[in-house]
Amino acid sequence: MPYSGDTTLSAEQLWSLRPACREMESKVSEGGLNVTLTIRLLMHGKEVGSIIGKKGETVKKMREESGARINISEGNCPERIVTITGPTDAIFKAFAMIAYKFEEDIINSMSNSTATSKPPVTLRLVVPASQCGSLIGKGGSKIKEIRESTGAQVQVAGDMLPNSTERAVTISGTPDAIIQCVKQICVVMLESPPKGATIPYRPKPASTPVIFAGGQAYTIQGQYAIPHPDQLTKLHQLAMQQTPFTPLGQTTPAFPGLDASPPASTHELTIPNDLIGCIIGRQGTKINEIRQMSGAQIKIANATEGSSERQITITGTPANISLAQYLINASSLDSESHVRNTFTA
Repeated sequence: MPYSGDTTLSAEQLWSLRPACREMESKVSEGGLNVTLTIRLLMHGKEVGSIIGKKGETVKKMREESGARINISEGNCPERIVTITGPTDAIFKAFAMIAYKFEEDIINSMSNSTATSKPPVTLRLVVPASQCGSLIGKGGSKIKEIRESTGAQVQVAGDMLPNSTERAVTISGTPDAIIQCVKQICVVMLESPPKGATIPYRPKPASTPVIFAGGQAYTIQGQYAIPHPDQLTKLHQLAMQQTPFTPLGQTTPAFPGLDASPPASTHELTIPNDLIGCIIGRQGTKINEIRQMSGAQIKIANATEGSSERQITITGTPANISLAQYLINASSLDSESHVRNTFTA
């Protein structure tokens, strides 16, 4: 039987029907906790689109009604950081409006669904790892207390987010439970400030395919090919001019002694095994494409028993090698943080 929840209520109407939340917000202000705080949320693109709204109307209303500063990170990223700054009462109201908006989205998505139960609203906070110990508590006592007193599910990620000293804290439940949970997390964060410097998590832009045609580099964006910055195009042209190897279908130069190509050199990369598949591609299509585009010879060593890494040897001119490196890195999503380079003449 399809879910029969009310789909006519807006996020603002849902907020107005929560007197308990408003009472809680008032008590927090009167209790002296009303200090300025910054909370960061990690959201997927669809979630960000929901709170921005048409022409930015939704986020503008949230800012005006909550009194909090709400900033959304820029960039072509699968994930975005939403930063909420202000007095704690303003932060709680902003969280309430976001949580109710997500609940409204869930209800609307279920109007034509056969699901019989409504999934919980889920938010992901980004918290300095040095504060997570206080949030968990000795033997998990604090996080258990928060779960039991708010009714929300709270999970602290075991690993830090890539290239940062922050962890994701996932909160799931009703909007009311989420607000109460955020309030208690804020108390913990105020009582236990971060220790040392915090390296913030910055979502990485989505990698975009690169093609070369007519001596020009293009990136693929949706259904369109967008000319790539001149540096990559020039690098491709230089690589093709300097390649010391005979391209397929071409004859060797008539006068080898007049060939002004720089001497070939060798560059070696060490790549984790779990990224090799991205570089080789299905039936070797990706690595062959990289060889053709860069003009370099590329050899991938066989897997060694007991080793979690593979060695890639790139041979060619400096331009060939540079372009091959770029294309290899672009083929593996997080290769910058994993690749270690060594150079041999």
